[in-house]
Amino acid sequence: MNPPCGRCNKPVYPTEKINCLDKYWHKGCFSCEVCKMALSMQTYKGFEKKPYCTMHYPKTSFTIVTDTPENLRLKQQTMLNSQALYKEEFEKNKGKGFSVVVDTPEMQRLKKTQAQISDIKYHEEFEKSRIRSDAPPPENRQEEVQPFKPGQVHPAAVAPPGGGKRYQAMYSYMAAEADEVSLQEGDLILDVEQIDEGWMFGCNKRTGQRGLLPANYVRPV
Repeated sequence: MNPPCGRCNKPVYPTEKINCLDKYWHKGCFSCEVCKMALSMQTYKGFEKKPYCTMHYPKTSFTIVTDTPENLRLKQQTMLNSQALYKEEFEKNKGKGFSVVVDTPEMQRLKKTQAQISDIKYHEEFEKSRIRSDAPPPENRQEEVQPFKPGQVHPAAVAPPGGGKRYQAMYSYMAAEADEVSLQEGDLILDVEQIDEGWMFGCNKRTGQRGLLPANYVRPV
Protein backbone atom coordinates (compact mmCIF):
# COMPACT_ATOMS: atom_id res chain seq x y z
CA MET A 1 0.00 0.00 0.00
CA ASN A 2 1.35 3.44 -0.97
CA PRO A 3 1.76 5.92 1.94
CA PRO A 4 -0.22 9.19 1.98
CA CYS A 5 1.39 12.54 1.08
CA GLY A 6 2.31 14.77 4.01
CA ARG A 7 0.43 17.71 2.41
CA CYS A 8 -2.45 16.45 0.27
CA ASN A 9 -2.89 13.05 1.95
CA LYS A 10 -3.18 11.35 -1.43
CA PRO A 11 -1.17 8.15 -2.11
CA VAL A 12 2.45 8.71 -3.03
CA TYR A 13 3.82 6.39 -5.72
CA PRO A 14 7.51 5.35 -5.78
CA THR A 15 8.29 7.31 -8.97
CA GLU A 16 7.40 10.64 -7.35
CA LYS A 17 8.10 9.90 -3.69
CA ILE A 18 10.23 12.18 -1.46
CA ASN A 19 11.03 10.82 1.99
CA CYS A 20 11.76 13.71 4.35
CA LEU A 21 10.79 14.99 7.80
CA ASP A 22 9.49 11.51 8.69
CA LYS A 23 6.85 11.83 5.95
CA TYR A 24 6.34 11.03 2.29
CA TRP A 25 5.68 13.80 -0.21
CA HIS A 26 4.77 14.28 -3.83
CA LYS A 27 7.48 16.30 -5.56
CA GLY A 28 4.92 19.00 -6.30
CA CYS A 29 3.67 19.01 -2.70
CA PHE A 30 7.11 19.38 -1.17
CA SER A 31 7.00 23.18 -0.92
CA CYS A 32 7.35 25.98 1.63
CA GLU A 33 4.53 26.18 4.19
CA VAL A 34 4.34 29.96 3.72
CA CYS A 35 5.08 30.91 0.11
CA LYS A 36 4.50 27.48 -1.50
CA MET A 37 7.85 27.71 -3.33
CA ALA A 38 8.96 24.29 -4.58
CA LEU A 39 11.76 22.85 -2.48
CA SER A 40 14.35 20.11 -2.83
CA MET A 41 16.43 18.06 -0.44
CA GLN A 42 19.20 20.68 -0.70
CA THR A 43 17.07 23.85 -0.30
CA TYR A 44 14.50 23.04 2.36
CA LYS A 45 14.70 23.73 6.09
CA GLY A 46 12.62 21.65 8.46
CA PHE A 47 10.75 23.00 11.46
CA GLU A 48 8.30 20.87 13.46
CA LYS A 49 8.31 18.34 10.59
CA LYS A 50 7.21 20.96 8.04
CA PRO A 51 9.32 22.24 5.13
CA TYR A 52 10.22 25.92 4.80
CA CYS A 53 12.33 28.00 2.46
CA THR A 54 15.25 30.01 3.86
CA MET A 55 13.27 33.26 3.78
CA HIS A 56 10.28 31.96 5.77
CA TYR A 57 12.05 29.63 8.13
CA PRO A 58 10.64 30.38 11.63
CA LYS A 59 12.98 32.41 13.80
CA THR A 60 13.34 31.00 17.29
CA SER A 61 14.52 32.78 20.41
CA PHE A 62 16.71 29.93 21.61
CA THR A 63 20.06 28.90 20.20
CA ILE A 64 20.38 25.33 21.43
CA VAL A 65 19.98 22.91 18.52
CA THR A 66 18.64 19.49 19.39
CA ASP A 67 20.39 16.57 17.73
CA THR A 68 17.27 15.19 16.08
CA PRO A 69 17.62 12.57 13.32
CA GLU A 70 16.92 15.30 10.76
CA ASN A 71 19.60 17.63 12.16
CA LEU A 72 22.08 14.79 12.30
CA ARG A 73 21.35 14.02 8.66
CA LEU A 74 21.86 17.67 7.73
CA LYS A 75 25.16 17.80 9.63
CA GLN A 76 26.39 14.70 7.87
CA GLN A 77 25.30 16.02 4.48
CA THR A 78 27.02 19.38 5.14
CA MET A 79 30.21 17.63 6.19
CA LEU A 80 30.21 15.47 3.08
CA ASN A 81 29.63 18.52 0.89
CA SER A 82 32.48 20.41 2.61
CA GLN A 83 34.86 17.49 2.14
CA ALA A 84 33.90 17.19 -1.52
CA LEU A 85 34.43 20.93 -2.09
CA TYR A 86 37.78 20.84 -0.27
CA LYS A 87 38.99 17.93 -2.37
CA GLU A 88 37.82 19.66 -5.55
CA GLU A 89 39.60 22.92 -4.65
CA PHE A 90 42.72 21.02 -3.66
CA GLU A 91 42.84 19.25 -7.03
CA LYS A 92 42.33 22.56 -8.87
CA ASN A 93 45.02 24.42 -6.95
CA LYS A 94 47.52 21.58 -6.80
CA GLY A 95 50.89 22.97 -7.85
CA LYS A 96 49.55 26.55 -8.29
CA GLY A 97 49.42 28.37 -4.98
CA PHE A 98 52.14 26.56 -3.13
CA SER A 99 54.25 23.46 -3.38
CA VAL A 100 56.41 21.43 -1.05
CA VAL A 101 60.06 22.42 -1.44
CA VAL A 102 62.08 19.32 -2.27
CA ASP A 103 65.56 19.15 -0.78
CA THR A 104 67.27 18.82 -4.16
CA PRO A 105 71.07 19.03 -4.66
CA GLU A 106 70.58 22.61 -5.89
CA MET A 107 68.68 23.57 -2.72
CA GLN A 108 71.38 21.93 -0.60
CA ARG A 109 74.06 23.93 -2.47
CA LEU A 110 72.17 27.20 -1.88
CA LYS A 111 71.77 26.38 1.82
CA LYS A 112 75.49 25.63 2.10
CA THR A 113 76.41 28.90 0.33
CA GLN A 114 74.13 30.93 2.61
CA ALA A 115 75.65 29.25 5.66
CA GLN A 116 79.18 30.08 4.44
CA ILE A 117 78.24 33.74 3.83
CA SER A 118 76.74 33.97 7.32
CA ASP A 119 79.87 32.39 8.79
CA ILE A 120 82.15 34.88 7.01
CA LYS A 121 80.08 37.85 8.22
CA TYR A 122 80.18 36.47 11.75
CA HIS A 123 83.99 36.22 11.72
CA GLU A 124 84.31 39.75 10.30
CA GLU A 125 82.15 41.15 13.09
CA PHE A 126 84.09 39.07 15.61
CA GLU A 127 87.45 40.46 14.45
CA LYS A 128 86.10 44.03 14.56
CA SER A 129 84.85 43.51 18.09
CA ARG A 130 88.25 42.12 19.12
CA ILE A 131 89.97 45.23 17.78
CA ARG A 132 87.49 47.45 19.63
CA SER A 133 87.29 45.64 22.96
CA ASP A 134 89.71 42.73 23.40
CA ALA A 135 92.94 44.51 22.47
CA PRO A 136 94.55 46.58 25.24
CA PRO A 137 94.77 50.31 24.56
CA PRO A 138 98.22 51.60 23.55
CA GLU A 139 100.11 53.57 26.13
CA ASN A 140 99.71 57.32 25.91
CA ARG A 141 102.47 58.93 23.88
CA GLN A 142 104.41 61.59 25.68
CA GLU A 143 103.54 65.16 24.88
CA GLU A 144 106.39 67.19 23.41
CA VAL A 145 107.38 70.19 25.43
CA GLN A 146 109.02 72.10 22.59
CA PRO A 147 107.07 72.75 19.36
CA PHE A 148 108.63 71.48 16.14
CA LYS A 149 109.87 73.71 13.40
CA PRO A 150 108.34 73.41 9.92
CA GLY A 151 109.75 70.33 8.14
CA GLN A 152 111.19 68.83 11.32
CA VAL A 153 110.58 65.07 11.76
CA HIS A 154 109.25 63.66 15.00
CA PRO A 155 112.28 62.15 16.77
CA ALA A 156 110.38 58.98 17.68
CA ALA A 157 109.62 58.32 13.97
CA VAL A 158 113.32 58.04 13.12
CA ALA A 159 114.60 54.46 13.24
CA PRO A 160 117.17 54.10 16.02
CA PRO A 161 120.53 52.63 15.07
CA GLY A 162 121.24 48.93 15.39
CA GLY A 163 118.59 46.47 16.53
CA GLY A 164 117.36 43.56 14.50
CA LYS A 165 114.86 42.19 17.05
CA ARG A 166 111.77 40.42 15.72
CA TYR A 167 108.28 40.75 17.19
CA GLN A 168 104.85 39.39 16.25
CA ALA A 169 101.54 41.26 16.51
CA MET A 170 99.10 39.74 19.02
CA TYR A 171 96.25 42.10 18.10
CA SER A 172 95.17 44.19 15.14
CA TYR A 173 95.88 47.92 15.36
CA MET A 174 94.84 50.79 13.09
CA ALA A 175 97.42 53.60 12.90
CA ALA A 176 96.08 56.84 14.40
CA GLU A 177 98.97 59.05 13.26
CA ALA A 178 101.02 59.32 10.06
CA ASP A 179 104.18 58.05 11.80
CA GLU A 180 102.51 54.90 13.15
CA VAL A 181 102.29 51.39 11.67
CA SER A 182 99.02 49.51 11.19
CA LEU A 183 99.02 45.90 12.35
CA GLN A 184 97.03 42.74 11.76
CA GLU A 185 97.10 39.84 14.16
CA GLY A 186 100.06 37.62 13.29
CA ASP A 187 102.07 40.29 11.43
CA LEU A 188 105.87 39.91 11.78
CA ILE A 189 107.67 43.10 12.84
CA LEU A 190 111.40 43.41 11.94
CA ASP A 191 114.22 45.58 13.33
CA VAL A 192 112.25 46.43 16.44
CA GLU A 193 113.68 48.99 18.87
CA GLN A 194 112.19 50.17 22.15
CA ILE A 195 111.39 53.90 22.06
CA ASP A 196 109.89 54.22 25.54
CA GLU A 197 107.81 52.16 27.93
CA GLY A 198 104.69 52.19 25.71
CA TRP A 199 106.02 52.46 22.11
CA MET A 200 108.40 50.69 19.77
CA PHE A 201 109.77 51.36 16.31
CA GLY A 202 109.84 48.66 13.64
CA CYS A 203 109.04 47.52 10.10
CA ASN A 204 105.90 45.54 9.25
CA LYS A 205 107.17 42.73 7.02
CA ARG A 206 103.76 42.28 5.39
CA THR A 207 103.30 45.90 4.30
CA GLY A 208 106.87 47.19 4.37
CA GLN A 209 105.68 50.14 6.45
CA ARG A 210 108.07 51.51 9.08
CA GLY A 211 107.05 53.52 12.11
CA LEU A 212 105.81 53.49 15.67
CA LEU A 213 103.68 50.71 17.13
CA PRO A 214 102.20 50.08 20.60
CA ALA A 215 104.48 47.86 22.70
CA ASN A 216 101.60 46.01 24.38
CA TYR A 217 100.25 44.83 21.00
CA VAL A 218 103.31 42.72 20.13
CA ARG A 219 105.45 39.97 21.66
CA PRO A 220 109.03 38.91 20.92
CA VAL A 221 109.66 35.85 18.71
